[in-house]
Order: sequence, then C-alpha cells, then structure tokens
Amino acid sequence: MRIERHDTDILILGSGGAGMFAALHAQQTAPAGTRITMAVKGLIGKCGCTRMVQGGYNVALGHGDSVERHFMDTIEGGKWLPDQDMAWKLCEQAVVRIRELENEIGCFFDRNADGSLHQKAFAGQTADRTVHKGDLTGIEIINRLMEQVLSRPIEKLQEHRAIGLIPTADRAALAGVLFVDMRSGGFRLVRARAVMMGTGGGPTMYKYHTPSGDKTMDGLAMALRAGLPLRDMEMVQFHPTGLLAGDHTKMTGTVLEEGLRGAGGQLLNGADHRFMFDTDPRGERATRDVVSRGIYAEMRRNNTSENGGVFISMAHLGPENVRRKFAGMVQRCADSGFDLAAGRVEVVPTAHYFMGGVVVDPDTRTALEGLYVAGEDAGGAHGSNRLGGNGVANSTVYGGVAGDVMGADVARLSLRDPDPEVLEAEVARALHPFAQPPGHVQSLRHTLQEAMWEDVGVMRTETGMQRGLTRIAAIRDELMQTGVDGTDRAFNLTWHDWLNLASLCDVSEVIAHAGLARENSRGAHFREDHPEGGDLGASYYTVARGAEDGLDVTRAPVRFTIVRPGETILPDDAPPSLVPAAE
Repeated sequence: MRIERHDTDILILGSGGAGMFAALHAQQTAPAGTRITMAVKGLIGKCGCTRMVQGGYNVALGHGDSVERHFMDTIEGGKWLPDQDMAWKLCEQAVVRIRELENEIGCFFDRNADGSLHQKAFAGQTADRTVHKGDLTGIEIINRLMEQVLSRPIEKLQEHRAIGLIPTADRAALAGVLFVDMRSGGFRLVRARAVMMGTGGGPTMYKYHTPSGDKTMDGLAMALRAGLPLRDMEMVQFHPTGLLAGDHTKMTGTVLEEGLRGAGGQLLNGADHRFMFDTDPRGERATRDVVSRGIYAEMRRNNTSENGGVFISMAHLGPENVRRKFAGMVQRCADSGFDLAAGRVEVVPTAHYFMGGVVVDPDTRTALEGLYVAGEDAGGAHGSNRLGGNGVANSTVYGGVAGDVMGADVARLSLRDPDPEVLEAEVARALHPFAQPPGHVQSLRHTLQEAMWEDVGVMRTETGMQRGLTRIAAIRDELMQTGVDGTDRAFNLTWHDWLNLASLCDVSEVIAHAGLARENSRGAHFREDHPEGGDLGASYYTVARGAEDGLDVTRAPVRFTIVRPGETILPDDAPPSLVPAAE
C-alpha cells in the first residue's frame, strides 16, 4: 500500500477554537521559518463544535466577580474532581483570552449601554459572567479566527482524516500522524516535531446528541490505541434541553441554550407542573447534571410531552423580549414547528460534551513526547461536570497555551522515524471493511445509540452498564463483519461512516468500564446503585489504558493543590452568590 510522506515542524489536528488558537500562537512564538500545518477532517471554519457554541464564554470581568470566584464555581461544579492547576489556568487566562478575541482577533460581543461587555446568567454559577454574541457566540468566534488563520502562511490539509498516532519504534515519542486524504482515498503520513491534538469530543454514540454526526471521538480512540492514559472517561455531560422534534429530523438533540433557563425559562412536565424545584432549590438554574436527571426522572414516570420529553416555556417573560434576546433560538425552534417565544417547546437531555480525555499537564503536554492535547480531547479541567460557558473558554485558553508551548519546544525536538509495525497495523485497520461483504453501517450506529442511551446514559447501574458492554461487543463484532464497497475510495462516505462507528465503539466501551470503576455518584456520572457522592476529601479520578487483554481502569487520587473540600479561597466577607435568587 502506497503511503505519501510529508514533513512539517508543528502539526495541528482540528480547526476548532483550540486548533486555530494553537496555530496562531505557535506562529507568534516559534522560531522564524517554522513550518506549521493544520489538518482538519472537514473544511477550516466550517466543521467542528466551537462553531456550534450558542451560549457564550465564561470570564470574570467585574461587578464583584473574580478569578477566584470563577475558580471556586468550576471546582464545586465539577464536584471536586477537576485538576485544580488546570482549572485555575482556565479561569485566569480566560480574562487574557477574551481581550485577545476582541482586540486582536476582531470579535464583536454584545455590550451594555455603558460600553462594557454584557454578561448573562448561566446555571451553576454564582455570578453572571457569560460573554456572548446574541445566542450564536461560536459563529462569531470561529468566523473571526478563520479569517486570521486563512490570512497567515499556515499550511492547510483540509478533508484529511487522522486515523492513527504513529510513535517511534521505542514508543517513547510521537513520530507523526497517519491520515486518509478523503478527496482521493489515499494514505498520507505527516511527520512533525510537535503535534497538537484538538479533534474535539462529540459523544454521538447516544440516541440524543448535540454535535454533528461527523464528530465521533476519533482523537480519544487514537490516543487509546497509542497507549495514552485517559481520565474521567465516565463523565459524559448531558445538556438538559436538547430540542425534541421527533425521529424524522436531525434537529432533534440540538441544544436550546442554557441562557434560556438563566433568563427565567421554566421546565414543565406533561401535566404542566414546574417540577425542578421538587429536585433542587435552584430549580432550572441548577447544574446541567442535576437538571438532566430531573428531566429524565419525569420521563421515566411518563410525565412527558407528546414525543416523550418535557417542555421549556419562555412566554411568561414576554414574547417580544424573548424574540429580541434569543433570536437564534426562536428561529431554530420555528424551523422545527415550535414557537419558543409564545408557546412551549419539547426538550430532552442530549449528550453534549465529554469531560474525560487524555491526561495532560497544565501546559498541554502528554506522556508521549511531541504530543500536546487541548480542548475537549484533554481531560482534567472540568472534573465531573462542565459549567456552561467554560467549554469555549477551555478550548481557546488551552489552544493558545499549546501554541505557545509548542513554539518554545519545537527547537529542541526533532523529526523522528515512525514505527513501521504500528503504521502497517493502522493502515490494515482502516482497510479492513474493504475485505468484507457490504452491509448497513448506519443501522449499527443506531443500535449503538439505543444501547448507550438505555444502559450507559443519564442514570446508570452495574447491571445496566454490564448489559451495555455486552451490546457494544455484539455491535463491534457485527461491524467487523460488515464491509464497504471499495470501488472508489475518493469521498467514500460509507467508509468514513465505518471508521466513525469503530471510534464510537472504542470510546463507548471505555465509558462503560470507567463507569463501573466509579462506585459513587459525582456530577454527570450517577449510579442508582451507588447514589452517594463519596468522601470529597478522598476524591479520585479514573484512569483508563489499553491493555493486551482489553482495557485497564485504575483510580488516582485528586490532588488538592489550591483548595480542599470544605474550604474556599474567597474572602471571608464574600457573599455566597452575586446572582439574585430564582423565583
């Protein structure tokens, strides 16, 4: 099999907020003449999850707010599982990055009458700190970043799908990345001194999910095969309010942003009862995990809407006010036949974000020399629950960090020779479906989505997760016997559907195993057979690695490097919250 070869100095996988910031910062900090290459599965600025961000960007800018308060909200929201050094850097550097987005990248965010940035309320936070551009913030950020990247001498490998991290023969360092050039169907090995992985998460193995279907956890699947440790893999965040428009439309599962609840939106069950205050004193403004479980409990009691979910109602806030503040959400609902401003919209918890990821240090370095990871591919910053608005902040902050660190490191790193055995194995793995009789890949994906939703979803048990593992194994076995027509590999989307499902099966298995290893309930991971949260002072995170006999999951203690459970870094006279009480 012919493999094209290409060399560069810095290789960036992904063109979301993490990837674009990494490219821009690396260009600023690397020695003159450094070659920077960006590779993306789709088109730069037109794919990925950052573009889909609606709500906004968390940053402590004033009105009594502080980095310390943002940090405490992040730690407490993550149920004391975050890596505290990473969480601190996220909160501290978000202040720097938002100024960079405005003054250097050219973003325009909404402002108050006095010219200051407008910051709206998001759930689980003790201050209104979410900067935004209406309710379509991600488009503003990505469009401006795209303009900057496309204007720079950065090599672009578009429609290049990464399929394998190729180490050196001694497995001590990363040599490069193997790609499929989707335009030709051929293979290309790109060697690089430094590689940043920012492919994003995308838990689309669930029946209801927010990311586009081409987001399939490819980065984490590659990291697993490369032997890298993955942490917090049981922690799948379900956004409470995914649009429920029926099985006939891809709009089902897409997010109705958190600002709706922050502004006073109410959740009603099928009997028009506002049920969230029965679950939590914060009502609809509780953290995402709490609200998702509240909705799921109503679904299990059959207290549901016509399509099996619940309703969100905004009409009591004034239809014109809602249309003005949430124009994008109103239009999204109208496209699916709902009137968000004056009526009610059916919603369901929807798989949204993955808190788990590759173990990294606060400088984005990994255990494999030459590999850096940022954005949703990296674990640690969010612990067991990500606060709404911390996602795009995390991607842009740590994308910039990765670019700076790679720019400084690249001079001491060298191009390395790849391990021919790993390279051959990754090619063989990708070509496997062409040796099997063609079958129906999409039906298998739907089967996986049902299995994960039912057995490894919002609420879990040992029995359910074991059943889920059995179902995943059966789906994987059938996938390995399901082939693809290889007459033409150029833009062979069925082949890529097969590769997508292989990644989803790999990561789904890790989610279930990590869930079994955590015998308590924290944040997004809720065990009905172990509902207690466990001793916060003895908090641990799960670490999953590939092993010869399958998968090895261990526990590692959380290091409380800044603050311990029961303590705070806020001043003694600081109010518990700067947000008015919900009514």
